[in-house]
Amino acid sequence: MAKKEFTYRGKTLEELQAMGMNEFMELLPARRRRSLIRGFTPEQNKLLEKLEHKDNVKTHCRELIILPSIIGKTILVHNGKTYNKILIEDEMIGHLIGEYSLSRNKVSHSSPGVGATKSSSSVSVR
Repeated sequence: MAKKEFTYRGKTLEELQAMGMNEFMELLPARRRRSLIRGFTPEQNKLLEKLEHKDNVKTHCRELIILPSIIGKTILVHNGKTYNKILIEDEMIGHLIGEYSLSRNKVSHSSPGVGATKSSSSVSVR
C-alpha cells in the first residue's frame, strides 16, 4: 500500500512552499493567522534567518509558527532545562515549535515509603 501524500487544507507541500505568506495565512486558523498578521518578533526573525543557512539551531523561541519553508530542518528547542531535538515534518505545519518540546514531565509515584501514614501504608505493595 502506497503512502498517502501529505496535504494541508487541500494543498500539497510543493504548493504550500510556492505560496506567498499572505496566501498561506488564509489557510491557517484564526489565532495563528492573527499572530502572523502582527508580524514576527525580532527573536523569530533571527531564528528564521539562521534556519535559512544552517541546521541544528538552538532556540528559546517556542512560539514560532511552523512554516512550509522550514520543513526538513532540525531545531533544538529549550524546554526550561535542556534542548530537545525536533525534526520539522510536514504534518507540523501551522503548529508552534514549543508544542513538540514538552516542558513538564509525567509524574509517577512509587509505593508508600517508611514515613507514610497508617492509611497509605495498609495499601498492598504488590
